[in-house]
Amino acid sequence: MNKTVVIDVVGLSTSLLEEMPFLKQYISKKNIATISPMLPAVTTAVQSTYLTGKLPAEHGIVGNGWYDKEDCEVKFWKQSNKLVQGEKIWEKAKKQDPSFSCSQMFWWYNMYSSADYSLTPRPQYLADGRKLPDCYSQPAGLRDEMQEALGQFPLFQFWGPGANIKSTQWIADAAMLTDGRYNPTLTLIYLPHLDYCLQKFGPSFSFIKKDLLEIDKVLENLVSFYEKKETKIIILSEYGIAPVSKPLHLNRLFREHGLLAIREEGGLELLDAGASKAFVVADHQVAHVYINDVSITEKVKQILAEVTGVELVLDKTAQQQYHIDHNRSGDLVLMADADYWFTYYFWLDDAKAPDYARCVDIHKKPGYDPVEMFMTSKLRAGYKLLRKKAGFRYVMDVIPLDATLIKGSHGRIGGSTAYHPVIITDKKIATDILTAVDVFDIIYQHLF
Repeated sequence: MNKTVVIDVVGLSTSLLEEMPFLKQYISKKNIATISPMLPAVTTAVQSTYLTGKLPAEHGIVGNGWYDKEDCEVKFWKQSNKLVQGEKIWEKAKKQDPSFSCSQMFWWYNMYSSADYSLTPRPQYLADGRKLPDCYSQPAGLRDEMQEALGQFPLFQFWGPGANIKSTQWIADAAMLTDGRYNPTLTLIYLPHLDYCLQKFGPSFSFIKKDLLEIDKVLENLVSFYEKKETKIIILSEYGIAPVSKPLHLNRLFREHGLLAIREEGGLELLDAGASKAFVVADHQVAHVYINDVSITEKVKQILAEVTGVELVLDKTAQQQYHIDHNRSGDLVLMADADYWFTYYFWLDDAKAPDYARCVDIHKKPGYDPVEMFMTSKLRAGYKLLRKKAGFRYVMDVIPLDATLIKGSHGRIGGSTAYHPVIITDKKIATDILTAVDVFDIIYQHLF
């Protein structure tokens, strides 16, 4: 066995390398290939493919979230590893060599897995409504070891308007500390930093140069650490982020056609997925359409056929070609055109938007919301924090409702290779363009 580390630099593509001096120099001595985006090219689906060697039709991760047809609820960012159907790379490796061990540092679906060591974000939700930063670990004591050494996991710098390099640095430091104490054979490290700036500003160097230099420095430290331990190093990404400027509000369109069921509570509106004839679960540049009333299927297709910005409309038969046909996938799967992305918005009047719309609330929203990275007012946020410190109840409702703020997205296949994900290794790669499934084999070949 070879000691191996896989460093997942979210959003990394060849379009960014000119502004990353360490990585540019490092690549000059290594082998680099691009990875053709799979459908959907989103975090949880791609990571599951890298770790099982299977596509969504087999492992079941059809997006960062989907509609649970039994609970009649849209569920995003769940964390149980049991959701990923199929043998994981560490399980296969342990069969080949029982002494093999794996450290899972913040890759998704990281709870209740068979990995030896794991850390993942997990806030404390208190009875008075507060959410406190924390993380979850296996073994349980690893969380305490890491937070004693590094301080509390910076959850509010991991996602939301406060997201910055602190969370990425914490993860990198935790990975190195875990390695020093337990010496795992395989370490998987997730570095989210570029996800924030690239979705906010797109791949525009005038806005993101500082962020590129910050992640470049973290990479330099990690590579130096693992090189000293004679570790095989793989640097890769799940997707690249391309420029966008046009949000698509398909739930609003469905509502105008009488397909959505809306409840009103306290003067605010909520999407009732189980009672709707059809609705959309938005996930970056991919969306799942769930149709509860099959008699309107053709009507839904006709509505979508007239929408500018929707490139693919895949029914269950067509989904087979893209390997996304699964019980969890929508009755229709949509892919946006290059300059478009899908919102979850369903209200027609911002005054009636649900209370969670103006909060960072990844579990309540029936779709992905990148606008959570923006803030309406620092003054308002400061006032809310003062209420928190004073012991008063508060709602951190500081997120805008302007989807045009988003300038970068991902999820679709095709597009310019400059924005495709990459893989960098010291082993020769047989071809310049790989598939996501190939990554599993490359990691395994590094191990054995």
